[in-house]
Amino acid sequence: MTLRRAFTALTAAGVAAASLTGATPASAGAHHHPSLAFDRVATYPVFQNRPAGEDPTTATVAEISAVSEDGRTLIHTDALARRIGFLDISRADRPRGLGTLSLAQLGNAEDEPTSVAVVGRYVLVVVNTSASYTAPSGRLDVIELASRKRVASFDLGGQPDSIAISTDKRYAAIAIENERDEEATPPGGEEGDLPQAPAGFVQIVDLAGKAPAGWRLRPVALTGADGSALPALAQAGLAAPTDPEPEYVSINSRNQLAVTLQENNGVVLIDLPTGRITKVFSAGTATISGIDTKKDGVIDLTGSITDVPREPDAVAWVDDSYLATANEGDWHGGTRGWSVFDSRSGRVAWDAGNTFERLAVTYGLHNEDRAAKKGTEPEGVAVAEYDGVRYAFVGSERSNFVAVYDLGDPTRPVFRQVLPTTNGPEGLLPIPSRGLLAVSSEEDDASVNVRASVSLFQLGKGTPAFPSIVSGTDRAGTPTGWGALGALSAVPGKRDQLYSVTDAAYGQTRILTVDAKRTPAVITGALPVRDAAGAPIGYDAEGIFARPQGGFWLAVEGAKGAENTLVRLDAAGVTRQTVALPAEVAAGLGKQGLEGVTATTDRQGREIVWVAVQRELSTDPAGIVRLGRYDVAAGTWSWFGYRLGATTVPGDWMGLSEITVVGDRLAVIERDKLNGPAATVKRIYTVPLPGAAATGPLTVLPKTLAVDVLPALRATNGWTQEKLEGLTVAGNGEVYAITDNDGVQDATGETVLLRLGSSRKVFGRR
Repeated sequence: MTLRRAFTALTAAGVAAASLTGATPASAGAHHHPSLAFDRVATYPVFQNRPAGEDPTTATVAEISAVSEDGRTLIHTDALARRIGFLDISRADRPRGLGTLSLAQLGNAEDEPTSVAVVGRYVLVVVNTSASYTAPSGRLDVIELASRKRVASFDLGGQPDSIAISTDKRYAAIAIENERDEEATPPGGEEGDLPQAPAGFVQIVDLAGKAPAGWRLRPVALTGADGSALPALAQAGLAAPTDPEPEYVSINSRNQLAVTLQENNGVVLIDLPTGRITKVFSAGTATISGIDTKKDGVIDLTGSITDVPREPDAVAWVDDSYLATANEGDWHGGTRGWSVFDSRSGRVAWDAGNTFERLAVTYGLHNEDRAAKKGTEPEGVAVAEYDGVRYAFVGSERSNFVAVYDLGDPTRPVFRQVLPTTNGPEGLLPIPSRGLLAVSSEEDDASVNVRASVSLFQLGKGTPAFPSIVSGTDRAGTPTGWGALGALSAVPGKRDQLYSVTDAAYGQTRILTVDAKRTPAVITGALPVRDAAGAPIGYDAEGIFARPQGGFWLAVEGAKGAENTLVRLDAAGVTRQTVALPAEVAAGLGKQGLEGVTATTDRQGREIVWVAVQRELSTDPAGIVRLGRYDVAAGTWSWFGYRLGATTVPGDWMGLSEITVVGDRLAVIERDKLNGPAATVKRIYTVPLPGAAATGPLTVLPKTLAVDVLPALRATNGWTQEKLEGLTVAGNGEVYAITDNDGVQDATGETVLLRLGSSRKVFGRR
């Protein structure tokens, strides 16, 4: 396995982050090999595997995945496009599309695959064929993998959700959900409430080594023949036992089936050989404190939820006694974490509490937009053994990550690492025979450059590329909330420290101190920014410069031209000066305005501030953007031109996103608007530092390429980030760059802090 050169040891900071968020310290894992970790080796955008002639912007997703028995062909569902997709993963670092199979052509144009599994040489696809919520239906299609021909099909008698195969391949189990209509109102209830007939159930498929034509189905009712509640379900205290709505299934080595009833906040255990219900228990409630519960633009970990039903979605057997559930929640619940249950008693053996949500905060993946709802929404969980170590993988639907835990002791999971994904990780597929984990992510919206993908992670020796930056904690163990780091500055007098600043993604601007001597870099402090009266303020800060004289300059972008300003703060973060742009410049600005700031101070103490404007003024020639020079003492502006490059992608635009002084030059970031496989221009150029104020026509400065950053961004093997926006040279002479994660809005949320080498190497001099 090839590991990234750009980043070094994760262990110390990762273990610190784990222990400070309440997870069991890594040293507690008796069987864990400390040098082994999962690292991302590939990200495959599934729109690249679309049928010939299909518009590449058409939505196509990857939801649930399965793999051939040799571990080399991955099959995933695509409900939006009514098909399943095939990928060759023989080389994990170079997955290759093998085309798709339309399920609509096997039935109706509206048929949707909901899950997929593999038995021998057959792919089992469960398909929702429902005409309505009140008339649910579905089928099981059996596809020969080699020929992709359907060799059998079974009527499931209802709308299916998930499927699982027993270890001995004797049984398949299918959850027939018959899901509720969220807009329907049952008698005496509210909109979306239960019960809503018809009730769901479970289908057992007896495989028994026979050809598909010989398979038979055995339904297991979860209600009485007359629709009444079964005593076992009623006694478990479920929300609506006459409408169980089974969601997810998992089978242990004793052929015991676990079924989650998400909306009913319960779990049912079924003996597959007999089809007998052996136990039903409630998933219970949890009270969680120390989480963000308000959508207010502030990452505030002082909120709490009280007696909230867990409402588990995915379930996985840890062994033959313990079950793990991802407590996503649905209509009344969701506890923002995951739990381990003792199946014998139905009691909680371990619960994540606030630690799963705090991982999102620590790794810069907190989705503030979801704070008031279900937070991270842990939806998926999978358990598998690699090299004698049993791992749990828990996926966050809203914060775009998978957390990895050592389950050597099921009652004391040990957090190991966070794996970054693309948007909406739905399917978690361990492939232990090849040391792989596949994650299929379902969000796909070409209009905002968010595309569904399959990511592959491999277990091996060395240090993963992610994370490159994390937050530290305060004395109480609370991590510092962060995201949208679109600017960098050196810290005067501190060799290995950087400043960054949050932008309009959050309600209050904060200046963050970053210790870059550690790897990953650690955010060690946060300074709130305030207005002149001392009140908290939210600037759209796109650039920061720490003044040797004390305090800071911020480049503040505005929605309108006149709202673009230079702001000077004192060392306490209080606004002391606001500098407007000249009226003629402000009038020519659109939505993209000031994007970077830097400054010089000569021997006489004269301070000159430089700014970068992101895109062309409406009054300037096409392809020419402006660099501004502000003489602080004189209070005057002068302007220079910078010629942008171009791409051939329709709808793309080019712009500047940072500026910093490097000796007798100005270094700028020039980038396109593209991300993922389309990303083309992520470069750092230099221009001469003008020695005097400009007069007369706009002088276009000659530019020299310093470094193409795109290869370094691609080297993470993830979704190539669009917003390369921060650049600085630290006091140690090293060059750092960072990407803005947009606060996890219409973006994967991954932040990449790049260590580009010495200033002499990058720019040719110190």
